Amino acid sequence: MLVKRLFFSFLLLVLIAASIVPSLSASAQSPVPQQVQDLLAKMSPEEKVGQLFLVTFQGTDTTNQSQIYDLIANRNIGGVVLSAANDNFTAAPNTINDAYDLIESLQRIEWQTSGTPAVAGQPTRNYIPLFVGISQAGNGYPTDQIINGMTPLPDEMAIGATWSTDVANEIGSTLGQELSAMGFNLFFGPSLDVLDNPNPSAPNDLGTSVFGGDPYWVGEMGQAYIAGLHTGSSNHMAVIAKHFPGEGDSDRVPENEVATIRKSLDQLKQVELAPFFAVTGNAPSPDTTTDGVLVSHIRYQGFQGNIRPTTRPISFDSQALSQIFSLPQFTNWRASGGLVVSDDLGTKAINDFYSLGGQPFFARNVARDAFLAGNDLLYMGKIQSSDQPDTYSSVIATLNFFSQKYREDSAFAQLVDTSVTRILTLKYRLYSTFYLSSVLPDRDLLQSIGTADKVTFDVARKAATLVSPSAQDLTTVLPSPPQLRERLVFITDTESVKQCSACPSQDTFPIDTLQQTVLRLYGPEGDNQTSTFRVSSYSFDHLRQMLSGNSPPYIETDLSRADWIIISMTDPSSGGPDLISRFLTERQDLVRNKRVILFSFSAPYYMDATDISKLTAYYALYSKQPPFVDVAARILFDELTPSAASPVAIPSVGYSLTTATSPDPKQIIPLSLDLPVTVEPTGTDYTPIPTQMPLFKIGDTIAVRAGVIQDQNGHPVPDGTPVHFSMVLTGEGGGILQQVDSVTTEGVARASFGLDKPGLLEIKVISGSATVSEVLQMDVSSIGAAAVTVIIPVLTETIYPTPTAVIVKEQNEFVTNNGYPRFSAWLLAILLLAGGTWLAYWAVGRLAGIRIGIRWSLCVLLGGLLAYNYLAFGFPGSQSWLLDKGVFGILLATFVGELLGLGAAWLWVWRTSASGSQTG
Repeated sequence: MLVKRLFFSFLLLVLIAASIVPSLSASAQSPVPQQVQDLLAKMSPEEKVGQLFLVTFQGTDTTNQSQIYDLIANRNIGGVVLSAANDNFTAAPNTINDAYDLIESLQRIEWQTSGTPAVAGQPTRNYIPLFVGISQAGNGYPTDQIINGMTPLPDEMAIGATWSTDVANEIGSTLGQELSAMGFNLFFGPSLDVLDNPNPSAPNDLGTSVFGGDPYWVGEMGQAYIAGLHTGSSNHMAVIAKHFPGEGDSDRVPENEVATIRKSLDQLKQVELAPFFAVTGNAPSPDTTTDGVLVSHIRYQGFQGNIRPTTRPISFDSQALSQIFSLPQFTNWRASGGLVVSDDLGTKAINDFYSLGGQPFFARNVARDAFLAGNDLLYMGKIQSSDQPDTYSSVIATLNFFSQKYREDSAFAQLVDTSVTRILTLKYRLYSTFYLSSVLPDRDLLQSIGTADKVTFDVARKAATLVSPSAQDLTTVLPSPPQLRERLVFITDTESVKQCSACPSQDTFPIDTLQQTVLRLYGPEGDNQTSTFRVSSYSFDHLRQMLSGNSPPYIETDLSRADWIIISMTDPSSGGPDLISRFLTERQDLVRNKRVILFSFSAPYYMDATDISKLTAYYALYSKQPPFVDVAARILFDELTPSAASPVAIPSVGYSLTTATSPDPKQIIPLSLDLPVTVEPTGTDYTPIPTQMPLFKIGDTIAVRAGVIQDQNGHPVPDGTPVHFSMVLTGEGGGILQQVDSVTTEGVARASFGLDKPGLLEIKVISGSATVSEVLQMDVSSIGAAAVTVIIPVLTETIYPTPTAVIVKEQNEFVTNNGYPRFSAWLLAILLLAGGTWLAYWAVGRLAGIRIGIRWSLCVLLGGLLAYNYLAFGFPGSQSWLLDKGVFGILLATFVGELLGLGAAWLWVWRTSASGSQTG
């Protein structure tokens, strides 16, 4: 027994050496804070062990009889994770306030029970704030845990479609502010997975939960989003980036079965790990640096370069995980306190993996293996041992097992101390002092939650993408938006969800949500471009029943009479793409000669080429939050022009992300001297000196700068894009003198050339298919110095500038963009008609009697109504008249109609009088 224990201790020492030795130099630069050392010295083994664990619990009960009370007060656990699946949140309208109360209660338990021994006879407990974690990825159910009360923020793909790090930062800041106001201090996200090969039929389709398919841009967005979370929470939020080291190419859902990826470490570094490099060792600032990474339960085949061996799940494979963390991009980050957090250890996938062959499942063994592999913080989830009745008992048994091992095994104890040091350091980074008052946010901050809808609308309009047809063809197939007399049918993908199991159901995307938005903006009370009785809405279930021969009332009739069929798809996993395909194929009689529009409020790559060819237009909105519905309605009525580019490939329309992010051949690459930046002094006594043009002679070195080089979406090319510089001697006997290969950083590349030969020299640059650049020319002689001339060439074909922002057409208070009166104009016209009618009745009635007054007033009313309706129904010439004259044109036309009515009344009376005199 002693020999076995000594052998196991030796193995632990080896593991410690493997994880610590590569970081010794960095550790020397990042000493453990004194307050962490002091606290660690006072902690009991049970307190140290407890800090390693994140637990979950059911419901909202935190009384001293509850299981979560015992785990906090008596078992010293380090944190809890709240989720909708565990009924930790309540129904609207109390969702936010109740969440605050729950978190306050959890932190107060830790505070009130510190200073007293957890078990009689043991030292008193030290107060250490709890981690309270959540995963809130945006886009509502199912990726958001809280679906009521917060600002409806978009998912990552919608953010990625803006190609704007400022937008990513703003969304992260909003989320960080709202979550921290409730008391959350641990955030699982963002996902830094790279969707470089979209496959809608894959079991583990990532959908809109990723920023995109280019590793560089995923890293850029991740940096900005993390910085926003930190600043928005006033640095009271620990950010745990997921799913390390990347789930983009996994072959199944990791929660259900351990997935396998066939990639070597070198391949992972190029794609999957690149975004994690960007937020760890390569992060430009502390704000953009993630506090930790969440390690997925994925195994790799060919990790060492040999395709045969397969790792254990990486979260349990100490050799593979330590090999990854020994990479230069991770060593300093890890040594500076970077936290490694295990993914949920209670998933079905882990249970099946450890129970293979009918073996019993023990939570303590799973937690031990994950910890020894290198995870600092162990997320237990709903883990349950074969020999325990529930998760609560399994967690307690695991805590006891770890505490005993801590006391018996010094090597294990050293590993625990190392991980707890990282955890405490992070908690002290969140709260400089451990007092309840510094941990609990002010309740007044709750008032600001849910008020940032404008931020989401800004993302929605910047992310909107025209998938098909091309922008040039759109005006041909859709020359105008829906007109007043045209009928619209909306078919919508909807689903009922609950905030908790006992909460009332609510629709994630109500059947008539797009219809109501259209009527609000363009109905009788908006632009008056459509009417209430010409629109109708049906669900995907209604459409499915119709295709199965059980047609619900009216749907087939409405579809046959429709001029426009507008389909909204929100959840492709529920079979939406197949249903749309069936409809377009089986009921061509209902779609023939109609405008069929598809809005995808999800990822854009689910429809195949054949189905897309049957659509009039296909737009990607990426998120189903209400502001995205608003943008869809504005696109439909031609008020917004989508100009974003998809952040992922869309094979069905030939959109390749590799091509889209490559240098645009329709550009002239800027080229200039790379001169040092000089800071001019300021002050009243300083006289600016004109910048001297540098001169060059034989023996000098000339530094040049190319860029910013644009990709084919109009954005700077990704970092690392190859750029080829060349210096050429022109004239007779000339040729290439020097060549320099470089790569871009933020779209810019640099190179230097030595001037060692006289003559007329030219420096040019190319990058990929962008082969035209500005030219630096100088005539260098052997005795004198020469200045540089910049020559700007002309491309042989027209350059079409890429739009960079959504165009919002200017609104008119009284007239729509298409030349129709708005509700406000109708109201003014009615007031004018009422005044004219009353005046005619009053004046003529006094002079010729009430009967004649009624005739005259009716003619005035009829004449004015006819004139107004001529404009309202868009008869020839009316639209250009209103667009030119505005509200004055409406009032003038109505007044002229009234005058014509007066003329008709006079003619009526005259003819009546003439007829009476002839009869007499």
